[in-house]
Amino acid sequence: MEKSKISVSQLFTMMFIFEMGTALVISYGIGAKKDAWLAILLGMCGGIVLFCIYYFLYRQYPNLILTGYARKIFGKHLGWAIGLLYVVFFMYASARTLHDFGGLMLSSTLPETPLLAINLSFVLVMCYVLYLGIEVLGRTAEVFIVILFLFGIVGNFLVLVSGHVDLHHLQPFLEDGWKPILTTAFPLATFLPFGEMLVFTFLLPHLNRPELAKTTWLSALILSGLILSYTTSLDVAVLGVKEVERATFPLLSTIGRVELLEFIQRLDAIVVFTFLITVFFKVSIFFYDAVMGMVDLFKLENPQQIILPSGVIVFFLSMSVASNSAEHIEEGLNIVNYYLSIPFFVIIPLIMLFVTIIRNYFKKGKVKSNVT
Repeated sequence: MEKSKISVSQLFTMMFIFEMGTALVISYGIGAKKDAWLAILLGMCGGIVLFCIYYFLYRQYPNLILTGYARKIFGKHLGWAIGLLYVVFFMYASARTLHDFGGLMLSSTLPETPLLAINLSFVLVMCYVLYLGIEVLGRTAEVFIVILFLFGIVGNFLVLVSGHVDLHHLQPFLEDGWKPILTTAFPLATFLPFGEMLVFTFLLPHLNRPELAKTTWLSALILSGLILSYTTSLDVAVLGVKEVERATFPLLSTIGRVELLEFIQRLDAIVVFTFLITVFFKVSIFFYDAVMGMVDLFKLENPQQIILPSGVIVFFLSMSVASNSAEHIEEGLNIVNYYLSIPFFVIIPLIMLFVTIIRNYFKKGKVKSNVT
């Protein structure tokens, strides 16, 4: 797996689908109420700032993954411990995302199916794809992004012509001022999903054209931010703010309003299939990072040998991460968002950035003194 190469188009599609992830169907940015779309755009700007940090570190260590250059920056022992923390965090993040998927399936299409069966099937397919390598995942993404765009075009067209869109639900602009917008954009909309792009520091060393990494990353980030902002504004325009706030999966309710010609209805399957695709890639990339982090930290020769055992851990974590949906959402907003996202997406990368800059400064000073 670690010797595989991915193309620019494969990296872009994986980044874009990853960014859609769960944010596409949940009440993303609704803390800003009618101005949720603006909060998401500001969160995207925050994501661009984080991108600058991640990309700088990648350029300093283009052939190493995050766990590798953490040891270079912090030293062998402290860097190893920080790398292990990232591995645990990625495992936990993949389990939480998988739990989101299981919750949607239970509430929409498979209410009589045990969560165990849904999550276990998901994990087995994911392990099989990653056993074949990251290049296979990239080629799979190139196929599924076409399906995603087709679903998006059809779904949006049907919602727009259904007559349920009411732009008055988005007015007035800045009804509650800037405070709810800023508090929603920072940190929630910034970290989910834009800060999570940190995971691609594990994939960039596989890129066959490293010089295009910056353009690819920024293009995927901006495009996904614009689409997420539009989707949230569409949910509010169709359902209204209060219903979006109450709904666990507002996009499901939005598409459920479509009834045309007395036979075009019950289009929930479009959202479910979309969510299945985006979550599959999001969980897979989180999981891949965790596996490659373990390979790097423990100096394993064969990554495939730990894929299935690690998948079993993710499966059991997804079953026990929360007892119900309310607890799961509360945990995500109050614990993950502050106590995990801020350290892993901001504080540790910032420290690595400053240490690297200071170290490069002193290296340049030594070179100049030796020359003179």
